[in-house]
Parts: sequence; structure tokens; C-alpha cells
Amino acid sequence: MEATAQRPIDRYFASYSADHRNRLNQRIHVVAVPAILWSVVALVWCVPVAGTLARTGIWAALAMFAAWSFYNRLSRRLGLGMLALFFFCGCVCRLIEMRLGLTALLAAGAAVFAIAWIAQFIGHHYEGRRPSFLTDLVYLLIGPAWVMAKCYRRMGWRY
Repeated sequence: MEATAQRPIDRYFASYSADHRNRLNQRIHVVAVPAILWSVVALVWCVPVAGTLARTGIWAALAMFAAWSFYNRLSRRLGLGMLALFFFCGCVCRLIEMRLGLTALLAAGAAVFAIAWIAQFIGHHYEGRRPSFLTDLVYLLIGPAWVMAKCYRRMGWRY
């Protein structure tokens, strides 16, 4: 009898989960990973595009599309969740830019990025394990999907 092949997303999650067993570290990641995702979108949002009518947000939209394509190939259901999360991130960036200005968006993105990464490393200190991305940079993309999959499981959804 042949063993059932494991999906690539399940292999990634198994490896990622092995580096995130400590309950405190997991809780930190559930907050810090989405915060880092938003902060990266915000920072990339601020990169200007010379010679176009839309001066901000284009690079972030392209980066979000590329990341979404990665997630969607791994799991259509997770892809839908990540698409919704990216849409939310883009809306928040546009709202902050319109209400407070691009400088405020840049400052907020930089502050959230720094604070969330500090939290991540504190979590890994308690975990006693190195962050997964130090072994393979693809885990920088797996982290947000791992958190999304945790949310799916809490709602009784399959990913």
C-alpha cells in the first residue's frame, strides 16, 4: 500500500511548527507575524514610483500579488484568506496615507516592524530555537500562512 503524499504546505507547516512549540512564542507569533506583514506592506507602499499618476502603493500591490500567488499555489483556501488579509493591509495603508500622510505611514510601518521583530526574537528566546527563516528564507512567507491556518483551524475550516 502506497503512503499518501503530503502536500508542500503541510511539509512547510510541520517544519515551521517544529520551531514554534512554546505556547508563549506561538502567541507572540499570532500577533507579531501579521503586524510584520502589514509593516512590510506599509514600508513598500511608501516607495515612490516616478512618472506615474499613482505615486504610492504600486510596489506594495505588486509584492502582495506575488506573495498571494505563492500562497494560492500552496492552498487555494489559504490563498483566499491571504487575499483578504492583503486587501485589508492595502486599505489600512491607503487610509493612513490619506488621513495622516505618507510620512506618518512610513513612521508607523517602521515602528511596527521594529517592535514586532523584537517581540519575535523574544519569543524565540523563550522557545530556545532559532527562527525558521534562518534556515530557509521561504519561511518568511510561511509564517503568515501558518498564522492564517491557525485561524482557520479555530473556526473549524480546512486549509
